[in-house]
Amino acid sequence: MTHEAGLKRTLTPVHLWAIAVGMVISGDYFGWNYGLAHGGPVGMGIATLMVTALYVCFIFSYTELSTAIPHAGGPFAFAQRAFGPWGAYLAGASTLLEFLFAPPAIARAIGSYVHFRLPAAPVNVVAVAAFVVFGLVNALGVSIAATFELVVTVLATFELGLFFALTAPHVELARITAAPMFPEGAGGVFAAIPFAIWFYLGLEGVAMSAEEVVHPKRDIPRGYLAGILTLVTLALGTLVCTSGVMPWQLLVQDDSPLPHALARVLSPGHPMTHLMVYLGLLGLIASFHGIVMGCSRQVYALARDSILPKGLAALHPRFRTPTPAIAASVVVGIAATLSGKTDALITLSVLGALGVYTVSMAAVIKLRRSEPALERPFRAPLHPWLPGVAIALSLVSFASVGVGSPAIVALYLGVLALGALLFARRATLRVRGE
Repeated sequence: MTHEAGLKRTLTPVHLWAIAVGMVISGDYFGWNYGLAHGGPVGMGIATLMVTALYVCFIFSYTELSTAIPHAGGPFAFAQRAFGPWGAYLAGASTLLEFLFAPPAIARAIGSYVHFRLPAAPVNVVAVAAFVVFGLVNALGVSIAATFELVVTVLATFELGLFFALTAPHVELARITAAPMFPEGAGGVFAAIPFAIWFYLGLEGVAMSAEEVVHPKRDIPRGYLAGILTLVTLALGTLVCTSGVMPWQLLVQDDSPLPHALARVLSPGHPMTHLMVYLGLLGLIASFHGIVMGCSRQVYALARDSILPKGLAALHPRFRTPTPAIAASVVVGIAATLSGKTDALITLSVLGALGVYTVSMAAVIKLRRSEPALERPFRAPLHPWLPGVAIALSLVSFASVGVGSPAIVALYLGVLALGALLFARRATLRVRGE
């Protein structure tokens, strides 16, 4: 192991697109559909448009930071530059919570998916195996990991395109607007926001691969903008092409809304329905693998800056991958998976993401004022309105989670507070030279 060699630069814009879309695409396959129980298709649609506006404003502004400060720490590095160590702590801790607790939820979905078809394979065993296998894929080198991510993302995206082509001719507006149009009234739109976030959760993780991009200042904007365009299309298409072909009340019954919708249009035994079922696993794998990759880079960056134990910043001498950081991410992920608290893990991940968005957008505004001469290969348009809108929508989304899950919000804030005490102690020891 070594601390000297840097991460290997092999990623291209196509790889970045695959990482951006791959980290998120599982959100089109499951999770979002539970928002229908609160808002119905129309209310969920309004929530999705609000969240889409949040992410579009966020990504245009975030790309400015990613190209001006290409760093594996992503939000942590941006906040450190703008606000110093405490801003870095808040952004880094929030990112870590997001990327540590999203993979266990996806791992359990993978386990459930396999168990449904192979009852002899226990959910937990499959979930743990997923962590081990894809941890090893990440450890073997970023080129192998990114190429794998590209292949599964292309296949998962193709599958969604095929799903749209088969279901779109059968979409009926009457199903989308069927009574009750707003099952929980206006408050249902508010309650559906966290589920709409699932369509895009993890997109910011591309910035954590910045030190492994061949030409970061040129290629990161291309990868990010292509990614957000793809994801907006997939999110809106998924919502319309499922709720438009069958009653939404049937879509909230399990984690397989797409196969159910396709079975309604064709038949449960149709070859295309089976194809959707089997290829759907690729969407889960793409997100799982991409987020594990992003999480390990965040652990590596935080350790390199002594926020986490320094040993986690070591790189493998041959593959130049952060193997201790990958191993730590896998161990924590397995422990969280075995807890069985999937809903709480997803909520913690969403809260972490919203913390990242708020701090990062504040950093965009701060750095425009404090460092006007900073080289910005990509400049966010409509500044400061875009980051300002992203901050406002992030706070609204945070409030929506707080209304529905006040205990999880209290846990999230408690973890941040405990981490702050530990961070303050480590900072004091560094000043004393201990």
